[in-house]
Amino acid sequence: MNLKNRELQACTIIEGIQDELKSISLFLHNNPELGQQEVRAVQIISRYMEQHGFDTTVGLTTCPELRTAMRSDTGLDRLHKMAFLGEYDALPELGHGCGHNLIAIMSMGAAIAFSQTAHDTWGTTFFGCPAEETIGGKVFMANEGLFKGYDGALIIHPGGENEVGGTSLATHPLEVTFHGRSCHIASLTDSGINALDCAVDLYQSIKMMKQDIFPKGAIVGAIFTQAGTAPNVVTDKATLRMTVRGATVSDLEDIILPAIKAEANRIATSYGATVDMHHYEPLFKDMRQDERLVSLFDEVMTEFGESPRKLPPDEADGSTDVGNVSYEVPTAQPTLNIGNQLEAHTPEFACAAGSPYGLDQAIKGAKIMAVVALRYAESLEV
Repeated sequence: MNLKNRELQACTIIEGIQDELKSISLFLHNNPELGQQEVRAVQIISRYMEQHGFDTTVGLTTCPELRTAMRSDTGLDRLHKMAFLGEYDALPELGHGCGHNLIAIMSMGAAIAFSQTAHDTWGTTFFGCPAEETIGGKVFMANEGLFKGYDGALIIHPGGENEVGGTSLATHPLEVTFHGRSCHIASLTDSGINALDCAVDLYQSIKMMKQDIFPKGAIVGAIFTQAGTAPNVVTDKATLRMTVRGATVSDLEDIILPAIKAEANRIATSYGATVDMHHYEPLFKDMRQDERLVSLFDEVMTEFGESPRKLPPDEADGSTDVGNVSYEVPTAQPTLNIGNQLEAHTPEFACAAGSPYGLDQAIKGAKIMAVVALRYAESLEV
């Protein structure tokens, strides 16, 4: 069977299971589960993949962060392997305000269709990736080596317009706690050491460093999570939590974060305070989109009537743990429109993710991904 016929067959397979896929997506949408709590999502997805000939494992490696991670495999002993990345965690209060219920079925449908239409030299894996919104399940999956040996990894994200290319920002959230010495502000014998002054100084210093020191693309957002208990008492403990982002891992880990940490230490020393620092979430790497896959998504999305805007390689919007996958295997993550100019993480986006149009677009996304995978596989065999 030639490539064109295999592409048509893949689309026919997805059309044949579209009602089942939509039902799964609506179940996820109506039963949102936060990261690392996606028990029902994993149950329904793993059961469905097993019904379509995949061997499924729930809970990957001994890593506790991956207890709701899963993989469904077929043909793993073959020469080539393609990975399809699914997500299923929801947001607090908003539910599926990022459309992960759609991401799940796009990758499921594409994996099933690809497994039945690719050459017999290809194996297929659907990876169920937990907690993208928090700890980043793919970070731990990449650290455990689960993506090694794959020829490609594909995922489509729903959004407010069609886009291919671009990147994502590297991020490594940081918590800084200053420890001072408490006393009453009217004390005549002890002026104390004000930890809040330290935290405020660091906050102000970061604003200046963004202008003078940090490289292009640096973003730091900070809040005070602990700032004292009473206004008439010198604060002995103050904490800043910050999301720290850079254009690349190198910018983030070699320039931005060392500068912040050095400044925190300098400030603590100047006040006679001490400081503790730790990363409360893991490193999300910048995304290195594979140009071959980006070009294929551009081509196929256009053929399906979803002509995308092609982003420059250095244009970034937010951070994602897909970036960590892209350091291990050729990867692409385009965006598929489910509602013009919709913004993710909003009630409107959550509604769109459960709408008939959103579900129809997810089925189209599954077809697009399957066709891209088939063309990419063909190109590697030539």
